[in-house]
Amino acid sequence: IVAARDGGVTAADQKYLTGALASYRESVAGGSAGGPPIPLTVSDDGVAAQTVVLMATDGSVRDEVPVLREALADPPAGLEVKVAGPAGQIADLVTAFSGIDGMLLLVAGSVVALILLIVYRGPLLVLIVLFSAVAALSLAALIVYLLADAGALALSGMSQGILFILVFGAATDYALLLVSRYRQELRESADASAAMRITWRATFGPITASAATVILGVTCLLFSDLASTRDLGPVAAIGIGASWLASMTFLPAALLLTRRVAFWPLIPHPGTDHPESSGLWRRVGHLVESRHRKVWIITALALFGLAALAPGLQAHGTTSSQVFLTQVDSVAGEQLLDEHFPGGTGSPTVIIAKSAAAEAVVAAVGATDGVALAYPVTDRTGAPAEAAGRIQIEAILDAPAGSTESLALVQQIRHAVHAIPGADALVGGQDALQLDTNLTSERDRNVIIPIVIIVVFIVLALLLRALLLPLLLMATVVLSYYSTLGVSAVMFNHVFDFPGADPSVPLFAFVFLVALGIDYNIFLMTRVREESLTHGTRRGVYRGLVLTGGVITSAGVVLAATFAALAVLPLLFLAQLAFLVAFGVLLDTIVVRSLLVPALTWDIGKKVWWPSRLSRIEDEVVESGVAKV
Repeated sequence: IVAARDGGVTAADQKYLTGALASYRESVAGGSAGGPPIPLTVSDDGVAAQTVVLMATDGSVRDEVPVLREALADPPAGLEVKVAGPAGQIADLVTAFSGIDGMLLLVAGSVVALILLIVYRGPLLVLIVLFSAVAALSLAALIVYLLADAGALALSGMSQGILFILVFGAATDYALLLVSRYRQELRESADASAAMRITWRATFGPITASAATVILGVTCLLFSDLASTRDLGPVAAIGIGASWLASMTFLPAALLLTRRVAFWPLIPHPGTDHPESSGLWRRVGHLVESRHRKVWIITALALFGLAALAPGLQAHGTTSSQVFLTQVDSVAGEQLLDEHFPGGTGSPTVIIAKSAAAEAVVAAVGATDGVALAYPVTDRTGAPAEAAGRIQIEAILDAPAGSTESLALVQQIRHAVHAIPGADALVGGQDALQLDTNLTSERDRNVIIPIVIIVVFIVLALLLRALLLPLLLMATVVLSYYSTLGVSAVMFNHVFDFPGADPSVPLFAFVFLVALGIDYNIFLMTRVREESLTHGTRRGVYRGLVLTGGVITSAGVVLAATFAALAVLPLLFLAQLAFLVAFGVLLDTIVVRSLLVPALTWDIGKKVWWPSRLSRIEDEVVESGVAKV
């Protein structure tokens, strides 16, 4: 608790604070909350006063902090009072995540509805697709709830928000692919049921492969040593599984019930509006066909240029007060503490050591440059509190809590106390926790990223029955990822003026961009392979690009827009993840899948299917119908 007055804290102010805290203690647990009262400490300049209220870590913080703030809500005129520290930050995080159920879903649903209206201009079709997405989200939420209630996984606000966005985006993407193929088949057949049978068989493979790729990709998060990251893996996998199920069962059934009326007022009839007859994607196909080498060289060079900026992304961690994008009570309190007290006053570093080595530990910690004060925690009698032969020592650091300097100081303290014989010392506290979290996030990044690459490559190789093409696709997606990091580095540092990024941001961005970005290549190349079986590889590239260009681009825009909706929550991590995934998906959809991959495939020709039989059969032989592949 920190209070400040411009002219200096008065005796009446101190009396008010003492009385308000005593009232709070009486209202919580019958006056036993937080152990013995801790006296107020006035700053050297006399402008501020602070004290500490201890709270249990059993989850009651979210309930107790509002009670504490209510007790301090009516200070004397001119006195500013803030609740800071770890408990205040947790309470503010709970408030920030409270917008998930309402605002986040409203924004995501509205954006998806608008894009679908622009793409299909059919209000009934929009309602069917949205209802399918809501059904998928309801199923995923039910399964996640049951698992969380049974203690099988922990659900955080972050994983809840990502689940909502992921399900909405994926379910809509799968719906776009199925609806687009269904509309195409309705132009070829007078029988809607026959058209749906062809559609379902044609889309089952790519949609299933896409879902499997994302599920396996996010499941790799189980290799994380951080519980919050590890639990996100199964939550996201459940969401994708529910999206796949709704898109392959409920959606086709709903479309069959409405037949062609679902597309009103632009109802597709046999023999009309063939997608290759005109339009943007016909021109893109001709560009790739006629200037394929120039196209892939120019786009690759541009992506490499953006990727060169990736090291500028400052993903080395932020202070706990920098996670909020809006001014909240705990951040304002931290700022007051930093102005009038040593930087670590609100979050002392805690050392647990054997009692016999107490003096040596206190001396070693106090002698560390950057430590303002080191002292043993005392009991009601003023003697050092002891439990099981150990004592607790607290160190107040000069550096602000969570800063790079404070984390470096924690490492120095650890080196100092670990060198004391017989101390068996452990160093904890909020700064130590953040340091360990940052180090573990870096370890996760180095371990999980290679695993994701291997897993996704295996899925692509099995799906496309080739080795060269999956290598090509993985290389382009990884290049797109680093290009996205490069653009994000420029935007975060010079446009949005973010203070830095959490080390886990690049890992989450990689998992989602590779797993989701490869989706669009799967949608494209499975259609290219289908067309290559009858038209040859190069003609198959043209036809696959033209036939899928509109729907894949629409799917990318939908997914980018839904992830961008995460930015409505006022948290730095989610805002950065929203930009990274949204921009990366658009880059994959518009540049990599539309230009780079088709142009490279055209230039390489049939050898891209190596070692499958399709790589050994001449295009003209396939077109003549002589070969059976």
